[in-house]
Amino acid sequence: MKTGSCLCGAVKYEVHGPLRPVIACHCSQCRKQTGTYMSATAAEDGDFRLTEARGLRWYRSSPSAKRGFCGECGSVLFWKGDGLDNTSITAGSLDGRTGLALEGHIYCADAGDYYEIAGGSYRKSQWED
Repeated sequence: MKTGSCLCGAVKYEVHGPLRPVIACHCSQCRKQTGTYMSATAAEDGDFRLTEARGLRWYRSSPSAKRGFCGECGSVLFWKGDGLDNTSITAGSLDGRTGLALEGHIYCADAGDYYEIAGGSYRKSQWED
């Protein structure tokens, strides 16, 4: 089991199953939300459980997805595509050592000009044109 939370603890979660390797998303929405690219893993919804949700807020960021964050401290936590049976979880919100590795990058054409993409390989997202 893995646990995680926002910075202030108003959102906490548990994952009782495997986590996907980390993918770095360089799309403009992720960069605007985080200040840089977003590094996220994912869990099947049946393995994911909120244990504290008083701060959880969802923002509909596109016609096909929403983003979860803490309304109290502002921590970026989740990304949920409509119709998907898994939830993306920001890797930095996990507690302790994760044992995960960066597997690849998506939306590389949108990457900021202030950093170089390193580690992993490019893989096209199902949401990318």
